[in-house]
Amino acid sequence: MEKEALLRLSTLSHPQRLGIFRLLMRRYPDQVPAGEIASALTLKASTTSVYLAALTDAGLIRQRRQGTSLRYSANTQAAGALINFLVVDCCRGRPELCAPVATATLRSQYNVLFLCTGNSARSICAQTILRDLDPTRFAVYSAGTQPNDQINPLAVDILTCKGHDTARLRPQPMSDFQTPDSPRMDFVFTVCNSAANEDCPTWEGQPISGHWGLPDPASAKGPLAERRRAFEHTYTALHARIAAFAALPLATLDATSLQNAIDAIGIAPPKGHSA
Repeated sequence: MEKEALLRLSTLSHPQRLGIFRLLMRRYPDQVPAGEIASALTLKASTTSVYLAALTDAGLIRQRRQGTSLRYSANTQAAGALINFLVVDCCRGRPELCAPVATATLRSQYNVLFLCTGNSARSICAQTILRDLDPTRFAVYSAGTQPNDQINPLAVDILTCKGHDTARLRPQPMSDFQTPDSPRMDFVFTVCNSAANEDCPTWEGQPISGHWGLPDPASAKGPLAERRRAFEHTYTALHARIAAFAALPLATLDATSLQNAIDAIGIAPPKGHSA
């Protein structure tokens, strides 16, 4: 294990290889095309290929061919093994120092943040769905890395049609939740790929994170009926994932089991979208 761990540490010691690995960890469980990785990190295609090959050889990421393109995803088992290699001596002798990694999130109410780029459609819908699904157990927020000035009217329309109150909803910048007085998040979910591609900050308290990327319904073209259908599909997909999350026995799962359950929800094809 030591030889393997040293190879992985050496591979991650390069800033741009580390950047690719961190991007794929944020996007997990997505399988991301090489071109999208290069674009997100402003790398040349040839350079990206070299770095991806090195990360694959080290076992830190996985490669899968889909049609004529190659797609990449993080190998979370390898990342976990590397962390265990680094901390095992400490945790055997002083297990109390490893408690933040091993313990469950135990709270009477959980703070949940949904992130996307514009905070005008997907994250707003997700916030509203969970808020109304279980208002006692969850305090729910949403924000954008580059928030729009207003919520998309079709998002307001679909939420209103589903019986949700939209009166107090508004786009907010992610920085609103990074102040000393901000709520401490238990869960942070990205619901669009561009937000997950960004180098998001480390959140206070090491919340459980999940990536449930969905296509942007606001990018749908054509007649109004088709654009409304895109928002309907997005709402349905989010509702299915959020209902599955809300049904998890949060107080009885350790952090690892909870993370695995959230990742599994992200892997399952969302209702309203093809696999």
